[in-house]
Amino acid sequence: MAGKDSGLVSQAVRLAFDVANGRNALSKLVPPCLFLLDAVLCALVIWKIPYTEIDWKAYMEQVAQFVSGEHDYTAIKGGTGPLVYPAAHVYTYTALYYLTDEGKNIFLAQQIFAGLYMATLALVMICYWRAKVPPYVFPLLILSKRLHSVFILRCFNDCFATFFLWLAIFLFQRRDWTAASIAYSWGLGIKMSLLLVLPAVGIVLLLGRGFSDSLKCAMIMLNIQIAIATPFLQENASGYASKAFELTRQFFFKWTVNWRFVGEEVFLSRPFSLILLGMHALVLTGFIVNKWLKPAGKPLSAIVIPILQLSSPFSPREEPMVASRVTPEYVMTTILSANVIGLLFARTLHYQFYSYLAWSTPYLLWRSGAHPIIQYVLWALQEWAWNVFPSTPISSCVVVGVLASTVALLAIQKDENAAPFPDSTPDRKDA
Repeated sequence: MAGKDSGLVSQAVRLAFDVANGRNALSKLVPPCLFLLDAVLCALVIWKIPYTEIDWKAYMEQVAQFVSGEHDYTAIKGGTGPLVYPAAHVYTYTALYYLTDEGKNIFLAQQIFAGLYMATLALVMICYWRAKVPPYVFPLLILSKRLHSVFILRCFNDCFATFFLWLAIFLFQRRDWTAASIAYSWGLGIKMSLLLVLPAVGIVLLLGRGFSDSLKCAMIMLNIQIAIATPFLQENASGYASKAFELTRQFFFKWTVNWRFVGEEVFLSRPFSLILLGMHALVLTGFIVNKWLKPAGKPLSAIVIPILQLSSPFSPREEPMVASRVTPEYVMTTILSANVIGLLFARTLHYQFYSYLAWSTPYLLWRSGAHPIIQYVLWALQEWAWNVFPSTPISSCVVVGVLASTVALLAIQKDENAAPFPDSTPDRKDA
């Protein structure tokens, strides 16, 4: 009898491992089951946990001035200060302003953000599945306390930016380049945090769409930014540019999640900001040269020089071969690694920035080839650190440490699809 019981246990363990690693027909049930479980969790969060006011009231105050006819960005202010987000933020929260009785119906707002959370989670799970991520990674997508808080209890605009980032990734995976460009540009128009992934988006478009068509997509993104900003540009162009994409903003040490361990004097110093900027550029360049451009099968000079001459670095025969290497896995890895590199060297991170990170880390740790135990340990450390409020030197050190570990693991990961094309010809097609 003991031997029979032991055999049953062994079979159950084997079945669990097969399901967790995607080797069983039941594996495909894991994402939808987790999705439904999270839907219940979101309902419980709204029901049981009080809403916390942080930025919602200020958003509504700023929108109220906009709908009253104020289009000068420098004159639009709320309880937390001036309006510092691009125009798509204004339009998005204008819709919420009317839907929630001028922002007074917080309960309805929370329900809307719960729906936004679930819609984003659905996109994330689809993107993961298309990238062939095994089911054992998926529980990490629904277990974050901080992420539920950012979406459902705080109603930050980062939630909408995150949704459009993942919508763009999903559309890039489907090779719907124009729609992906529109989604990304709208997300960027909500919050400039999405600038962190712009280099990766450009490379994905170049390799997947070709030089000429990637320029067309870039023009679409630029035209969207101009179109949505037009009412504000007509009123005060310099005021809009200085506020919507303010790159010289002075950050407050008391709110930092990532650099508290360096001390306030270092945090506020100009040399520290320049070091971060230089390190960001250095690591980003390393990934571009050694990782993201590898599917091109060409040295960097053979890509950059033709682009500077406004011609394609690929021959008509090479373009479809390069495009075939822009797989769903490549899209996810390139865009999410750019995101994490940017967050690692960010001048400061606030708690709402976790919306950009929480769903990136599980994929990148899996993609790095780290052992599943290491993946779960690093994820748990990250989740703990982002839930410490206010941040401490230890928690901020853990935040930076996990980000740095993720980037380092990706850096040493062996590349695929990096071989040069045989019998390549030097002819290129002009833009």
